[in-house]
Amino acid sequence: MSLDFELLNEDRTTNRAILLFHGMTGSPFEMKKYGQFLCSQGYDVYCDCLPGHGDKVEEIYTVTYKDWLSCAYNRFEQLKKQYDEVYVSGLCLGAVLAIAIAEKYPDEVAGVVALSTTLFLDGWRLPWYKVLIPLGLSTLERFYYTYPECEPHGIKNERTRNIVKKLLGKSDVGMMDFPMTCIFELLKLSRFVRKKEQLKKVITPILFIHSEEDDLTSPRSSRVVYEGISSEDKDLIILYDSYHMVLYDNEKEFVFNTVVDFFNSHSRVEECVAC
Repeated sequence: MSLDFELLNEDRTTNRAILLFHGMTGSPFEMKKYGQFLCSQGYDVYCDCLPGHGDKVEEIYTVTYKDWLSCAYNRFEQLKKQYDEVYVSGLCLGAVLAIAIAEKYPDEVAGVVALSTTLFLDGWRLPWYKVLIPLGLSTLERFYYTYPECEPHGIKNERTRNIVKKLLGKSDVGMMDFPMTCIFELLKLSRFVRKKEQLKKVITPILFIHSEEDDLTSPRSSRVVYEGISSEDKDLIILYDSYHMVLYDNEKEFVFNTVVDFFNSHSRVEECVAC
């Protein structure tokens, strides 16, 4: 089963593209409404299912953070050959990958939007024993333990949360648990991306959006990147009525409009109304 989506419109209609990356244990499904909105604003939109995600849950135990990086780099390089402008945006793990692309291709990325950047697992809903997680990750126990997805599922809005809970039962939407191996690789990716010498490479325009009440990762993650990059054109917006899944929560309309304003303000390619 392929969960990727490409060119949400039927044909290529513009010379500017946005590459999206979904979150940890998620799928392109969680990015689709966001992608459809960006497409309606005159962008060609792409989103691939990250290695280890999708309909074969057992594959998550075989991938490393380098597989995620390779996937992200390769996809960006492909699109850069086809478009004059390529923007990158991601949620959670996807935001970290978007930042990694900006580190590797500082002169080629047109702009980055990082949503709920997840470098640290320090959100308010994580259990008190989260401080012991690194000990378990360093042993073979990480291959046998999963951290269950639980309330509030990253969403403050109760109605939306209930809808998402029902959808999580479908294999093409996302996983019901966080395998410890996946968390292990996410934290390794985090260490790679947040190195001072890596962050300093980022010079592209970049927008961070993070919730003050993010239940998975506090705004510290976004602030570390914001303060460490070399970009002169950067902004960090803090939300106060959302949790982790900012694309679905109470402030989603504000997020969508703010993101497209950011992209439009940096685009030098004429919009194609055919989209």
